[in-house]
Amino acid sequence: MRDIRKELGPLVDALPPITLEEMAAIRLMNRTDTKFVTDLPTLARLLEMVRGGYYAQQTCGRRISPYSTVYWDYGAEHALFRAHLCGHRPRTKVRVRTYLDSGCSFLEVKKKDNHGITYKTRIEVPSARAVLDEGAGAAFLEEQTGWHLSDVAPTLGNRFSRITLVNKARTERLTIDFDLTFHNYETRADASVDNIAVIELKRDGRAPSPILDVLRRLRIKPAGFSKYCVGISLTDPALPQNRLKPRLRNIHKIATRQQTLHP
Repeated sequence: MRDIRKELGPLVDALPPITLEEMAAIRLMNRTDTKFVTDLPTLARLLEMVRGGYYAQQTCGRRISPYSTVYWDYGAEHALFRAHLCGHRPRTKVRVRTYLDSGCSFLEVKKKDNHGITYKTRIEVPSARAVLDEGAGAAFLEEQTGWHLSDVAPTLGNRFSRITLVNKARTERLTIDFDLTFHNYETRADASVDNIAVIELKRDGRAPSPILDVLRRLRIKPAGFSKYCVGISLTDPALPQNRLKPRLRNIHKIATRQQTLHP
């Protein structure tokens, strides 16, 4: 069977690099965010099709970077999971994101308001363990949410690989995540999402988007995908799952159909 993961590295390396410093200078002031889900063979085709029109972010000499995340939830009822699952607004997400290439970790608070606009604030911390054991970031969490660290607890961890692309006009950015694995700190269960890539398009709403035409040609359609909600649903069957079942079926359909279409 075709080992598609071995093909992704050379395809990304064929794109010109862009540094973290150059990426930081790209400000999408009127930003819209859209997620898409596809399989790895179609991702390989997308990387071929964007050659000449996109840069690939390079970090520590690598174009494909490993990430890990620890999500915290509020109370025994998993209030943050339930709010996201039901689409409630405003809602909040608390996590520690670690960039494994550099070892840098950030405690992040993401808020989505009643208009669907997402705001993210963060502070650097030594590690996720330092938040749990030493109270790192406690003042920041209270300032942003009004919660004490004792109000929240780590519920889910994940790991994944990420490719970040930016178009030549620097009006849109794509993050492409794959090889997602999950670990539930409460149930101790592990899960993975195989042969799936999650693409998030962040673009300036005032500018034309070259990637949208590529996505249409590849029949990659918009699809919601919360790593936290998917990971929790796959590792804790005791929590509500009915709202996510159609999405999980679609993920499974994409993965298994494309394995057949692309031997």
